[in-house]
Amino acid sequence: MLPARTPPPLPLRLPLAGESVAAGFPSPADDYIEVGIDLNEQLIRHPSSTFFLRVSGDSMTGAGIHHGDLLVVDRSLDPRPGRVVVAVLDGAFTLKRLVRCQGRLRLEAAHPAYPPLELEQCGEVLIWGVAVHVIHAL
Repeated sequence: MLPARTPPPLPLRLPLAGESVAAGFPSPADDYIEVGIDLNEQLIRHPSSTFFLRVSGDSMTGAGIHHGDLLVVDRSLDPRPGRVVVAVLDGAFTLKRLVRCQGRLRLEAAHPAYPPLELEQCGEVLIWGVAVHVIHAL
C-alpha cells in the first residue's frame, strides 16, 4: 500500500506594501498595504524539484552565502557555468560556483582560503541542484 500524499499547502499571503523601499535617499512612505504576497510563489518556480538546504561553512561568503543560511535549491535547472550549485563529490555535499576555465569545468569557492576543485581530478561527481535563493537574517 502506498503512503497517502500530503496535499499542497494553501497559499499563505503576507502583507506587501504598495511602495518599494529606497535604499538611497529617503522617500515618503505610503500608509497602506496593497496585495498580499505568497513567498512560495516568489521563491519556488518548480515545487516538485525544489528543496531547502542549510549552509554549513564559510566557503561562499564572498557570494553573500553564510554559515547557517537557508538555500532554496532547484534540481530541475541546468547547472550552467556561472551558477552556484550543490554538488556531491565522492558522496559529500558541497556548495560552489560552477566555472569553465580553459575549457574544463571546476567548482570555485567565493572565499580566498579555498582552492578551486577541478572536476576532472575528483572521483564521483554529481551536480545535485542549482541554488536559486539564499535566506538569512540581517
